Amino acid sequence: MCGIIGIVTGKPVATGLISSLKLLEYRGYDSAGIATLQNGTVWRERAAGKLSNLEKKIRVNGLGDGGIGIGHTRWATHGAPNETNAHPHIIGDVVIVHNGIIENYQELRGELLKNGAKISSDTDTEVIGHLIQNQLKINDNVETAIQAAIGMLRGAFALAIMIKGNEELLIGARKGCPLAVGIGDVEGHYIGSDALALSPFSRQIVYLEEGDFVFATKNTFKVYNESGELVEREINIIEQQSAVMDKGNHKHYMAKEFFEQPDVISHTLANYIDMDTNQINIDSKLDITKFNRIIMVSCGTAYYAAMVGKYWLEKTTHMSVEVDVASEFRYRNPPLNEKCLFIVVSQSGETADSLAALRLAKEKGCTTVAVVNVPTSTMSREADFILPTSAGTEVCVASTKAFICQITVLAALSIGFGKSLNILSADDASKMTMDLASLPRLINDSFSVEKEIIKLAHNIAKVEHVLFLGRHTSFPIAMEGALKLKEITYIHAEGYAAGELKHGPIALIDEKMPLIIIAPDNDTYEKTRSNIEEIAARGGDIMVFTTQKRAEEIRALGLKAIALPDSSDFLSPFVYTIPVQLLAYHTAVHMGTDVDQPRNLAKSVTVE
Repeated sequence: MCGIIGIVTGKPVATGLISSLKLLEYRGYDSAGIATLQNGTVWRERAAGKLSNLEKKIRVNGLGDGGIGIGHTRWATHGAPNETNAHPHIIGDVVIVHNGIIENYQELRGELLKNGAKISSDTDTEVIGHLIQNQLKINDNVETAIQAAIGMLRGAFALAIMIKGNEELLIGARKGCPLAVGIGDVEGHYIGSDALALSPFSRQIVYLEEGDFVFATKNTFKVYNESGELVEREINIIEQQSAVMDKGNHKHYMAKEFFEQPDVISHTLANYIDMDTNQINIDSKLDITKFNRIIMVSCGTAYYAAMVGKYWLEKTTHMSVEVDVASEFRYRNPPLNEKCLFIVVSQSGETADSLAALRLAKEKGCTTVAVVNVPTSTMSREADFILPTSAGTEVCVASTKAFICQITVLAALSIGFGKSLNILSADDASKMTMDLASLPRLINDSFSVEKEIIKLAHNIAKVEHVLFLGRHTSFPIAMEGALKLKEITYIHAEGYAAGELKHGPIALIDEKMPLIIIAPDNDTYEKTRSNIEEIAARGGDIMVFTTQKRAEEIRALGLKAIALPDSSDFLSPFVYTIPVQLLAYHTAVHMGTDVDQPRNLAKSVTVE
């Protein structure tokens, strides 16, 4: 969720860069910088901290006059939030800003160093600049060189680039992180993270699609797709006042928000992972060795996030982990004391039942932790420790990106606690941390099933009841899938542990009852497969979400399956969240319900 702005007009752009970055402050950041290009010379200013620090430096040192420039607000992922690591970076002829995480940057960095590259920062961004510089040395065609360099990257990213010697050319690229192009009313083109960044300059917005590159001058722009083919993208007219809450190229906020998930996961991971050492950073004062029990309390979607976290925390801490619905917790006189670590999970940080549970835990002497998306919320102020989810503003009532950021935080917490207790070895903790760093790309890859999900959604829209089944961490994802479907389609849906099938739900199965079965290829797969065969024998209408290998096996039985990207068992809850979100969304769209504001629901429940 860092901010990018790029401007090419032929007239001085520095002031416009600063104005746009101010509009992007809402995304959160810890350093900022701008650069302009003029007569083969780069003028650049960077500063740690707030934009006001950057503006002070500019007042002292003067303003560049270049007619092309790029700017950035950075949320540190690789390297400390200092001026050296702040963007833009200058590498030879390349000036670059970047959002996202490059997973293979260590490998690329090592190869560059071996070949004599001089790397001055700790960022993954500088590595991209070196790759581009190397390609420019062997390829006179800038467009081809840029595409070749970016093709070496693995991860999720949005980029804005300038090249010395091509001082009328502004370049952008995206994969997994949003980027848009603004068309000037008279002349000039702009690149920004969202319509809000572009709103001072343009009402005509082109949203780049996955894998797109854009090459813009003050008079023209060209968009190429991931295959290098010249393409046309739709021009959207955005009123300035609506840019604040722009849906991008999506019909609903819900769609925009779940397609933001690779980006917001990157932002969230930056709070907890040192990408250089693959270490989890949790406040050292939150000492898990002081406790013998963990209690997690939440409501709705956040409750299912806590349930996923329970599996991880019990495995990495060997402690009893209780998960309770906040509205029930304080009415059952729970035994609490100073040996209990109490964790409340909430998007808003204002949910009445969860807040009451937090206050009860504090009264009983528990150490309290808030996993929360709003740092200024009541829970953030009252808890002993805050673990921010950094999902950004979530407009749609049905939570998507906040949920996946909640489980991201709980996954990081599980690794950190396991390492502190010596239950996870240093190697195991490092491997799990590297897994987490791959999440933005993996989530982005999971969107590839959308077309298949749309077909399934058209069938689901015709029914009155749906069952979701899963085992282990897939069980709470099944419940979350059922909740999403009922929230925005008003179809009755239930999520069950697959092992509970024979204890009642199997009585409901007939050819009219759709079953969505979440079956990643893990230790519980064979048990889940037995459930699938039991359902098939009774004529159930089955759709299995699983891996490519297992999908082929399921289809060989004459059943339906959708294949998700392969992932570790640890990451499977993230991957399998995507299809259940997409299914609810596309079913609701097909039925014509109010996706963003479903009936009877509110975003934050502040009364009991």
